Amino acid sequence: MSLIEIKKVETKKELKTFIDFHYDLYEGNEYDVPNLFSDDMNTLSKDRNAAFDFCEAEYYLAYKDGKVAGRVAAIINHKANDKWNRQSVRFGWIDFIDDREVSKALLKAVEDYGKSKGMNEIVGPLGFTDMDPEGMLTWGFDQLGTMSTIYNYAYYPEHIEALEGFEVDNNYVEYKVGVPEKMPERYAKIAQMVAKRYNLKVKKLTKKDIYQGGYGIRIFELINETYKDLYGYSELTPRQIEQYIDMYLKLADLDFITLIEDGNANDKLAGIGITIPSLAKALQKCHRGRLFPFGWWHVLRALKMHKTEGVDLLLVGFLPEYRAKGANALLFSDLIPRYQACGIKWGETQVEMETNTNVQGQWEAFDTKLHKRRKCYKKSI
Repeated sequence: MSLIEIKKVETKKELKTFIDFHYDLYEGNEYDVPNLFSDDMNTLSKDRNAAFDFCEAEYYLAYKDGKVAGRVAAIINHKANDKWNRQSVRFGWIDFIDDREVSKALLKAVEDYGKSKGMNEIVGPLGFTDMDPEGMLTWGFDQLGTMSTIYNYAYYPEHIEALEGFEVDNNYVEYKVGVPEKMPERYAKIAQMVAKRYNLKVKKLTKKDIYQGGYGIRIFELINETYKDLYGYSELTPRQIEQYIDMYLKLADLDFITLIEDGNANDKLAGIGITIPSLAKALQKCHRGRLFPFGWWHVLRALKMHKTEGVDLLLVGFLPEYRAKGANALLFSDLIPRYQACGIKWGETQVEMETNTNVQGQWEAFDTKLHKRRKCYKKSI
């Protein structure tokens, strides 16, 4: 049996090795959508990610026979722990070869780190916050990933579930939603009705709205309110909101973003739909997650020229008081014609809790296919 060595990441060079391991492990995989190297570097760097205002983390590499065989991040989100009354250390950015001694050693490193910080459970895969990818893929390994979800080999959950003490903490589902050739008549009628009855209206954004009109901040304040009761969520801070405005809105095609305002409440923001053309195929063409020399062109073609058949439904949410009013019909009555005009044939939902039937119900009017499942695991330590 070969000796497995675990090393803590302590230098920028080692962090680069940590990030690059994913590209090595998934080279040539037709379903994995790799993160951009620069995005991972920004997220994992303690001087760049605003989540470190309330998080702490360490990163570990596993070596077997002198070669990198796995990686994992150990993360403590103190704000989430306080909110949910848990003492959790999270594991994220986990990748490993098909060797159970490697995966076991990686998770033990996270457990040991958690114990040293007074934690009593390990949970994951999770990121720093709910805005990071979460959940281990357990079904749908033959489906193309997305830029904001985790793809992993089928042996990953087998390794976790074979370890003593691990159990499921949360189940997730993901759907592929067909864009109809014609707006469903019932859907269109509901959209007209809610607009008239409740004085709800569509708001399309400009760059000026986002940066000078305060809409960027308002959008993420609504996300805080909409997502506050979801599994593991911790409210975004003003610093995080600034970062996410740049991440989600700076380069976005504003045609694919729709807001719903309440005309009876001084144009209060009632709901949002932030969607982007799928970057999955474009990111696969970015060699080892790099935009240069040619990766930027593939991303630009997908993002601005709509050279893709899919759209990622990144952030869709409504304040609780509007969910039963059919406001989502008004939102998608604006977006669907825009998808049709660009040749978009399907939308990809993001990770949804299996128990969140309210969210899943909004896809019932469309040709919808459940095509991925994933889990978060936990273990007492």
